[in-house]
Formats: sequence, C-alpha cells, structure tokens
Amino acid sequence: MQKHSIIVRADWDEEARVWVATSGDIDGLAVEADTLERLAEKVCAAIVDLIEVNGFQGTGADVPVHIMAEKLLRIPSACAA
Repeated sequence: MQKHSIIVRADWDEEARVWVATSGDIDGLAVEADTLERLAEKVCAAIVDLIEVNGFQGTGADVPVHIMAEKLLRIPSACAA
C-alpha cells in the first residue's frame, strides 16, 4: 500500500469524556485519551505497531500523520430566556 501520509480523525466522546482516534488509512487504529496531547502520543505508538501489519509504505524515512480533531461545543442561547 503506497501512501504519502496517514489521516487520523479524532472525535470528542462527551459521554466517556475522551478523545477517540480512528483512521481509514491504517486498519486497526482505535485509541482514546483524555487530552489531545496524550491522544497524539498514543496514536503515534499505535501506528508504529500497525504500519508493518498493514503493509504501509511511505515515500520517505518519515511518515506524516495528520490528526484532524473535532469537538462540538454548545453555548447557552441568549434568545432562549
């Protein structure tokens, strides 16, 4: 599998109060952490383990990993009063 980089999606799970990371580029990637910084550490460690299993071949010595985070926030509406 020839790829230039790995895209990771990080979503906030409000109920569990953790960030959850998955990727369509690396099968088996599913990690969670309470902060984005800790999630990034866990994502990198997991990808190192999964690269060989997935047959991933980057274009150079380093494999760029893009973590795309999304968190929905809600604020009270001034009009709701």
